[in-house]
Amino acid sequence: MITKFARLEFELFTKPSHSDFLRNHHFRTKNLQVTVMSYLVLARKYRPQTFEQVIGQDHVSQTLINAIASDRVAHAILFSGPRGTGKTTVARILSKAINCINGPSPVPCNTCRSCREITAGSAVDVFEIDGASNNSVEQVRDLRENVKYMPAHSSYKIYIIDEVHMLSTAAFNALLKTLEEPPPHVIFLFATTEPQKIPITILSRCQRHDFRRIHLDLIIDHMEYLCNQEGIEISSNSLWIIAREADGSMRDALSLLDQVMTCSEKAIDHEYVLGILGLIDRKLLFDFSETILKKDIPGLLDLLDHIYDHGHDMKKFYGNLIEHFRNLLIIRIGKNSNKLVNLPVHEIELMSRQINDVSAAYLSQVFDILFKEEAVIRYSTQPKIALEILFIRMFEIKPALPIDVLIDKLNDIQQGTGNFSNNSISETPADYTSAPEKKTISSNDSEFSTKLSSNELEKNEPEKNEPEKNDPEHNNSGRISPANASAGEDLVDTWKKVYAIISKTQPALAASMNHSGIINRTDKTIEIEVNGNDFKINMVKRDKNMVILKDIFRDYFNRDMEIIICPKMIESGTKKKNETNLKNKALSHPMVSDALEIFNGKIIEVKLI
Repeated sequence: MITKFARLEFELFTKPSHSDFLRNHHFRTKNLQVTVMSYLVLARKYRPQTFEQVIGQDHVSQTLINAIASDRVAHAILFSGPRGTGKTTVARILSKAINCINGPSPVPCNTCRSCREITAGSAVDVFEIDGASNNSVEQVRDLRENVKYMPAHSSYKIYIIDEVHMLSTAAFNALLKTLEEPPPHVIFLFATTEPQKIPITILSRCQRHDFRRIHLDLIIDHMEYLCNQEGIEISSNSLWIIAREADGSMRDALSLLDQVMTCSEKAIDHEYVLGILGLIDRKLLFDFSETILKKDIPGLLDLLDHIYDHGHDMKKFYGNLIEHFRNLLIIRIGKNSNKLVNLPVHEIELMSRQINDVSAAYLSQVFDILFKEEAVIRYSTQPKIALEILFIRMFEIKPALPIDVLIDKLNDIQQGTGNFSNNSISETPADYTSAPEKKTISSNDSEFSTKLSSNELEKNEPEKNEPEKNDPEHNNSGRISPANASAGEDLVDTWKKVYAIISKTQPALAASMNHSGIINRTDKTIEIEVNGNDFKINMVKRDKNMVILKDIFRDYFNRDMEIIICPKMIESGTKKKNETNLKNKALSHPMVSDALEIFNGKIIEVKLI
């Protein structure tokens, strides 16, 4: 006679001494063999049992605590968010809080019969259903038939449907009426990672709570606590790498930590973590960005070959490189970098030193190229060769100049003082890493400088602002004589004469001060109201332009004057008309016509700046 054995795996909720005794032993009766699992993974062993233990979802936990305390728990609740952030765990805790013998209570006791059965997953009144494998309309109809029966020994019958978006359309339709008006003893708890796939008719019948990705620091702190509980020594750098790889999922982080702890002894080496998880050392990313910024093509190809020889995933490395340059750009901009760059402090400091002499414009160019080529690398059958071609082409880009620097250089072109030799931009790496204010502009086409310098650019301004050559009120430099600056002169007339000087000598500054005027004048101060947006106002307030204005007013009034700049508000009724006039004026500008002719170009769009 053959004896049949059944294998049961379960968790014992008895006295600690009994659990310790049973955990590593096997028991066999006449027809039953019981095996108690000797190891629970960290994600199950340390699963939160109360709302206070849930990490990184305080907005959801506090809302549910308040709802339970005020007896306002909805009959249908949807938990949505990324994987491994605690949706099913919170659903179980909510089930315990509602069905606890002391409840409904925001803090379940975890000792009564209902709490213990829900924790073990064997509660007769709490049904955990996998939406992916129970998605047919027949199964939903069976559920509808069962909801009418009262719970066995708890206060409520609770249905937890995980991955509810996997239900078929017919199954959703069969659930509609029951979900809208369920029996008073039934509560539905749904969990999903893709709420956009759920019909709007279902969403409108549920109270929705959105879970967030768990912050990196919270994952690291929790893993550090678990390592102390387990007696495992691991460096903070290793924990940071594991948490970063988890991408905001606590379950993924604990699974990776389990893998590392299983394959090592008490102390875990950082290099061992990199090897077992197949990750790339962060130092390689810094070396790679350094070679790009220095235009070291041989060094870059050597690093690329090193990464390839060590069997790393080239496509994953490229994704890390894109993120690395994004972080470099954010740090270079310098606004909210600590919040936007989720990196350790020592790495942020290292990145700041690396880009100390690099312009934000050049970093933006590199980041833009890397991001645009991401799809090409991802679908390439030869990613290493595709990367080599990309980086070689990247070194051919020229540094971009900020718009204010370009305006200054165009002003130099008009005045004929610019340096336009073909060698004015050096081919050394310094040009790619220098600050914007140190850059120079040049043209590879000699015809460009010759043609622009020969234009009669003084036609750009209205003739009424141009001084006559034989006018005795003007000297040879085009400036108005101080003798004409009488104390009783009207502010409008004063501004017309001063603006004529600015238009003659500083056309770029005059463009920023168009439709402006003097609104107040004392013996020592001049208050100018500037018409335009923030860009124009900031252009006028630049140190260089303020010095120019002070010189002009000093020559005009024969004494030093303090310049005060304030914005001018445009009436909403005339704003659109003024914008149209400005665009038409820009299109008819001789310099625009010359540029179109020289470069054989066409106008795509006109934007106001």
